[in-house]
Amino acid sequence: MGALIAQYYKSAAFTGLADATRSTYRNQLEAFRVKHGDKPVAAIKTSHIDAILGEIAGKSTAQAHKLRKRLLMLMALAVKWEYRADNPMLTASKVKHKEIGYRTWTEDDIAAFRKRWAKNTPQRIALEVLLHTGLRRSDAVKLGRQHLQDGAFAISTKKSGMTVSLNIPLHPTLKAHLASLPKDRLTYIATQTGVGRSEKAFTNWIIEAAREAGLPPHSSPHGLRKATCRRLAEAGCSTAQIMAITGQSLSVVERYIRDFNRKMLAQSAMASIKDKIGGNKSKTKTG
Repeated sequence: MGALIAQYYKSAAFTGLADATRSTYRNQLEAFRVKHGDKPVAAIKTSHIDAILGEIAGKSTAQAHKLRKRLLMLMALAVKWEYRADNPMLTASKVKHKEIGYRTWTEDDIAAFRKRWAKNTPQRIALEVLLHTGLRRSDAVKLGRQHLQDGAFAISTKKSGMTVSLNIPLHPTLKAHLASLPKDRLTYIATQTGVGRSEKAFTNWIIEAAREAGLPPHSSPHGLRKATCRRLAEAGCSTAQIMAITGQSLSVVERYIRDFNRKMLAQSAMASIKDKIGGNKSKTKTG
């Protein structure tokens, strides 16, 4: 199993993924390899998989659910590469787990963060970059003046193994915040001394800054990305326009703005019948 995982890391199925996705998958598979890397691929049975996932699910259904996805793909490759004739994952029990997802920041959250972190602080710069670009954390930490061309950020990002080119107009609010930064800084998001931040460290840093501002636990950069989608939807932007800004797929954008759309549909539905209900009051006859 350890050799199969190593071969997977060299395959196009893995190398074509985004950096952040590769890191996540590798962490999940390496934890599995520590305990089961010496097991022969051909000898793995469905009963073994059920036992492994059952043990993990007893501690975390989320981790078991994610590992099941990785093993499903891994064993499919084992069949493709002729290491075994069948995929035991196809008959393995599913892990019952409900994805909660990242909490979307509210306008109150944003206001509280801005109140705690004044203009020109690294935390405030990070918030404004995330909020006015809609970039995911892996792209946001790399963003700098070198990406600014003709009043817009030109940046390429990987999505599902494909490279997507984004052109995000510079928002006036963000422009005002970035104007105070040193001209020789390579990235907008940096430490107090101007050193760039790593992707993983950045997430924990934002969560901690949000906590200090009184926000709920685990208020993450991804929650701000979702807030950008919500804001764009509230401003009347179409899903196609939101996709053009964020580089996300249609299904993801629709999921992010689902609550807003539900609210708008409910309001329009009630408004459409309001006059009809009011105009169809029964008239009582007198005399």
